[in-house]
Amino acid sequence: DCRQYSNRSCEECLKNVTCLWCASSRSCMDYPVRRILPPADLCELRSARWGVCWVNFEALIIAMSVVGGTLLIMLGVCCCCCCCCKKKSKKQVLRSPLILPDKDDERAAREREKRRMRQEERRAEMKSRHDEIRRKYGTV
Repeated sequence: DCRQYSNRSCEECLKNVTCLWCASSRSCMDYPVRRILPPADLCELRSARWGVCWVNFEALIIAMSVVGGTLLIMLGVCCCCCCCCKKKSKKQVLRSPLILPDKDDERAAREREKRRMRQEERRAEMKSRHDEIRRKYGTV
């Protein structure tokens, strides 16, 4: 029975894992196993100790909430990163010229071809002008 350790020390009470120490009333009692947390009428969370004397239930709940929240956020970020990476790599595979060219790629290729044709026309024009000037001045 845990009540025999009341008015002693927390360490003596918690040697038995079924016991709960209430620091405010300095009493040792059986842990209410039907509930996860001890009810407030039995012992306040900030005074309740179980397992070790240096951690109260209030601090334990806060710490577990922070750790759980951090893990959930990290899991969410990892899932988002994985999804974004898969979409990006899938998009790159679809854009490769061996599979299917993208409309933007086709438009860019047409524009490059147009620029090349204009450049060749300008080159031919300049060559004919230079040839004309050479003939005029007899440097041919």
